Amino acid sequence: MFNIVLVNPQIPPNTGNIGRLCVATNSKLHIVKPIGFDMSEKALKRAGLDYWKDLNIEVHESIDEFLEKYPIDDRHFFATTKAIKYHFQAKFQPNDFLYFGREDAGLDINLMKNNELNMIKIPMSEKTRSINLATAVSVVLYEAIRQNFEEFETIF
Repeated sequence: MFNIVLVNPQIPPNTGNIGRLCVATNSKLHIVKPIGFDMSEKALKRAGLDYWKDLNIEVHESIDEFLEKYPIDDRHFFATTKAIKYHFQAKFQPNDFLYFGREDAGLDINLMKNNELNMIKIPMSEKTRSINLATAVSVVLYEAIRQNFEEFETIF
């Protein structure tokens, strides 16, 4: 299992799609408030389809609350366009935490400042600032699963 951490997500369909992805991969979804929508929003549920009831999810009131429960160590990885290392250069292990920031702003640099070695990016051309949040989570999560596939084979 991997832990997907969405810090301040703003777009309900992205979060719904990521929730569905977490069910498909047996991953846990952590949503860190504030968020840009109501968790009961119709678009969130529609994107998650009927899988939402099977989602392993924790909602945290703030980043401070989340970090108190899950202190940052070397098993926390931060997806950001500011990274030097690509996501496929990271060495993922089961139960790692994979962080993703708000769609319009990314992760707060203060969250990552002491963790530069665990900042990761997805290769993309200079023609775009970023890719869709749900797509980014998929790319990184499936690389983590690929690296550890023997441990996950039984769920697929």
